[in-house]
Amino acid sequence: MTTPPSSTTESSPNVPQQREHFWITALQLIRLPSQSGTWLLLLPSLWALVLASEKNQLDPALVLIFTIGAFLMRSAGVIFNDLADRSIDKQVQRTQHRPLARGALSPLQALSLALIFVVLSFGLVLSLNPLSIALSPIALALAALYPFAKRYIHIPQLILGIAFGWGTVMAWAAVQNRLELETWLLFLGTVFWAVAYDTIYALQDREDDVKIGVKSSAIFFGEYVWAGVAGASSLTLIFIGMAGWLASLNNFFFVGLLGISLFLSWQVWRLTQPQQRHTYFTMFKQHVWVGIAMLVLLWAGKI
Repeated sequence: MTTPPSSTTESSPNVPQQREHFWITALQLIRLPSQSGTWLLLLPSLWALVLASEKNQLDPALVLIFTIGAFLMRSAGVIFNDLADRSIDKQVQRTQHRPLARGALSPLQALSLALIFVVLSFGLVLSLNPLSIALSPIALALAALYPFAKRYIHIPQLILGIAFGWGTVMAWAAVQNRLELETWLLFLGTVFWAVAYDTIYALQDREDDVKIGVKSSAIFFGEYVWAGVAGASSLTLIFIGMAGWLASLNNFFFVGLLGISLFLSWQVWRLTQPQQRHTYFTMFKQHVWVGIAMLVLLWAGKI
């Protein structure tokens, strides 16, 4: 945000411009024009709501709570990430123009915005049952810890997957007020799904990350990145398929799961060949549609 002038004689028309500049920059900070991350956080929670609910008895209030919560927590998460990485982002071509990297917002301003999102999220959680409330601090801890994972863990995408997968645990608890084997299978499926799509995403920055010295699965798997994504995608389908089997879903679900596996195989095949950076980003965004397809299959599997 531009520093307000110290003179009291400054004309009033400049005040709205200052405020507009701040809020536009704040919206850039939370990636408002690009909500793929919100969808990828939300969809596993919706999977859990559908699978944990009785047939045709999905609670609209829970859908609304988790939808708003996904937007709020994803917004807080990207701010935590940019706060932790503001010095790193300056050295990466794709991220050097982010608000904190270019100094358009101060760390204190960004932290204040993140805390607002966290408080609003907790207000939503308070409308859930006691088990969901008890599980919520883990979600916040994971969101705050993930940005530092790339400094110490060769596959930080696992931490991202745990953070995103925790929504399935909370959503299941919100419906059933207990945790079952299906809960953890769905959670594991989400963890490995995140490893798959975020490895593809990380390929955009692989060269820059190597120079800087940060870690990612795209670097760890090296020339066998296609195999890493293939393995993570396979585990995703296996764990979610097992959850569907335990929930006695019909054959429509399993036939559809085969269709998703063919699409993911096509992505893996593309990774056997070098691609442009924008192609990796397109492939990453396609996983939103994978998640939507999975949601439809889980819903249809209960009919």
